[in-house]
Parts: sequence; structure tokens; C-alpha cells
Amino acid sequence: MSQLCVGVLALQGAFREHVAAVANLGATAREVRQLKDIEGIDALIIPGGESTTIGKLLNEWNMLEPLRRRILDGMPVYGSCAGLILLCRDIENSDQPRLGVLDATVRRNAFGRQVDSFETNLSIPEIGADPLPAVFIRAPVITGVGAGVKVLAEVDGQAVAVRQNNILATSFHPELTPDTRMHSYFLSFCGK
Repeated sequence: MSQLCVGVLALQGAFREHVAAVANLGATAREVRQLKDIEGIDALIIPGGESTTIGKLLNEWNMLEPLRRRILDGMPVYGSCAGLILLCRDIENSDQPRLGVLDATVRRNAFGRQVDSFETNLSIPEIGADPLPAVFIRAPVITGVGAGVKVLAEVDGQAVAVRQNNILATSFHPELTPDTRMHSYFLSFCGK
């Protein structure tokens, strides 16, 4: 795993925790702040934060299209919370900039405001039999998926983790817990 270089988008949000999780699993983590930082990465993580801010910065710094092309060409990408929103093709009631590579529709802040944040244990058979601790902070839900999207986990009948080929997305923040199974799962399909 030491040869794998995972970029972590570091424009805003919880990128440090993702960097630590990747490093703890033995891969190289690189903070991505500029277009030149994308060179040489094998995979990308888009963290939680403010999806509108991250999308605007990606657009202003001419990173949106190059990242979209890399993902469509097969580069593995994992988006948590705001990252999920940016990956989705459709965002309900929003025209904000997005990558739009995940064949899904998302609703922002679906579980409520900051005060409605919660933690729960999720059953995700893809990563193992034991429940995964999941932290939801102003979390989105996926309200619709295309035929090629596999729902990995739900909360109250609503999709909160999905995979489509090289794209993994969660409504929750696995980087805010000591459990690295979601990151390990992502690294398992990064090709090195």
C-alpha cells in the first residue's frame, strides 16, 4: 500500500482527519490545494465541509473540469458529506458547482441543522459484519440513484452510502471516528 498516493482535497473542511486515516493505513496522503497537486495521485478523497464553498473554489481555481475528467477516466474518488454532494449529478434545489460524476440525486442538510447532528452504528456488509460508527453533521441523503449505483447503507430507509464503479460516497464522516474500515474499503479498490 505504500506506493499508493491518495490526494485529499484540502480547500476547506475536515481534510486533516482523512489525511491521518490514509496515512494510518500505510498509503501516502497528499493535500490537494492547486491543480498541480493532482499530478501523480492515484485516488482522491473529497472531505466534508461546505459544499458550496468547495465547489466555488474548485471552479474559480480551474480544478473542476480536470478532476471531473480524471474521475470519468477511472481515478477512484471518495466523497464524505460535502464530498458526496459535489460528486452527485443532481442536487435538489441547487445550481451550485459540482463534479456531477455520480448518477444520483442528493438533498442537502436532510437530517436537519447543526444541532440535529447525531452518531449511529451502520450495518455495511461490504466492509464487514460489525456495525460501523457513523457521525452525521448537517448530513445529506441520497434521494435517487441510477441503475449502476449500489446502495451500501441506509438510515430510516434513506441511502447514506453508495458506490458506483470507482466512486464511493457517504453522507457521514468516518474520518471523525477511530474506525478506518471505510477508508480501508476505499483503498481496496484503488488499484495498487
